Amino acid sequence: MTEVHPDQRVAVLADAQNLYHSAQSAYSRNIDYAGLLEEAVDERSLVRAIAYVIRADSPEEESFFEALRDIGFETKIKAIKTFADGSKKADWDVGMSLDAVTLASHVDTVVLCTGDGDFARLCSHLRHEGVRVETMAFSNAAADELIDAADDFVDLAEREETFLL
Repeated sequence: MTEVHPDQRVAVLADAQNLYHSAQSAYSRNIDYAGLLEEAVDERSLVRAIAYVIRADSPEEESFFEALRDIGFETKIKAIKTFADGSKKADWDVGMSLDAVTLASHVDTVVLCTGDGDFARLCSHLRHEGVRVETMAFSNAAADELIDAADDFVDLAEREETFLL
């Protein structure tokens, strides 16, 4: 396992939907993305920060996207797909994974801000490629396989004052 050091190059990939739902269900609060980014970078060299968001056509979402950009996140926005049966789907699993694999040759560490267990195989792949993988999520909403697959796990619930608004 590679250690953390100040000249490490870091990419931070934040699954905004996953974080939002985790924070809302447990705390009825929102994520402090400035605190999240600062802790994810941890005084290392930030190469890229991307927040993956869903456009739901709610009135406050444009100001949220703008706030993310002001903090230092690049935003990738996807619209919700509504199917004939009325069900809806919108996730960034494939997009986040592709970005992580693409960035792997340009960084030393990828920080995945999500509790989604679907990213466990991505963690294993990145580690096999020599990239340190850190995950940040609320432990009560983080899949065990994701926690186990990463080099390090930061439980956002242990420091609510840093990670919640």
